[in-house]
Amino acid sequence: MPLDRMIEKARRLLEKGRIEHVGDGVYNVVGDHGTYVVARGFDGTVSCSCPGFIKKRRCSHSLAVIFLTRGVTLPTSKGRSK
Repeated sequence: MPLDRMIEKARRLLEKGRIEHVGDGVYNVVGDHGTYVVARGFDGTVSCSCPGFIKKRRCSHSLAVIFLTRGVTLPTSKGRSK
């Protein structure tokens, strides 16, 4: 998946409130095809249980959690900042 599309999907997950903090560094993320577990390690690494992450080591679910935990403000889909 191209990076710009992944960023857009991560932004939508954040906007729609589809990320739930369930424990120490663990999040449930409700994606388009299921709910996935995203875990953030003590060293800052992130992993996701979705097939895309397992295969490619990156996905919009993990990116959304990175944005959330780092307080990143993304432009809205119309190009304006939130």
